[in-house]
Amino acid sequence: MDLQYASMHHDDIDNSVILCRACDLAVRRRALPSGVRALCPRCHTALYDTPFCSINGMLALCVSALALFLPANLFPVLELHFLGSVRTATVIQGAMAVMDLGYWVVGIAVLVAAVIGPGLLLLSILSQVLLVKMGLNPGWQRDLYKWLLRRHGLFSQLTMLEIYVISFLVSAFQLSDFSDIYFGVGTFSFTMLFLVTLFLQREYNIEHMWSRLND
Repeated sequence: MDLQYASMHHDDIDNSVILCRACDLAVRRRALPSGVRALCPRCHTALYDTPFCSINGMLALCVSALALFLPANLFPVLELHFLGSVRTATVIQGAMAVMDLGYWVVGIAVLVAAVIGPGLLLLSILSQVLLVKMGLNPGWQRDLYKWLLRRHGLFSQLTMLEIYVISFLVSAFQLSDFSDIYFGVGTFSFTMLFLVTLFLQREYNIEHMWSRLND
């Protein structure tokens, strides 16, 4: 019993004290209002801050991103007109075409970075937000919440929408010299998905989400 109490007390100390990365001063962490940043009292280096978005704001961003996810992957991102022939391709079809050429690793990387990774990341953040709104009271909710938080770094690393956006913009620029390029619903949805996911990742704070377990 004493060992368990000592372990819990040690965890409380670790979570409440933060070291300044510039001068190594130990500072006790305190709750901040939204949009306020804590500074080191000795060297004035930024220590931590609170997300600009509330939990409801993150929920709205998640729902918006998931609403864009299906049209971004089901509608063509590029429509190519060349000598009377029309070619269209979705993100998934592009990855399959690369694999048909024998570049399996590249095709799988495109699928993971542009489709699977973003989908897992959005579902993970949405699940975390919903669990927080439900109160995290039953034990299974806290266990699932911790499991999702521990894997958030992996889901973030798998998500690389910006590489695919840059790739198809470069391709469109090069192909425009000898063919007509048209952008449609898929292009708009994929670009907006990239922007909303980027803003969501900016507002997501893993330390702030961990602190929800102590609320």
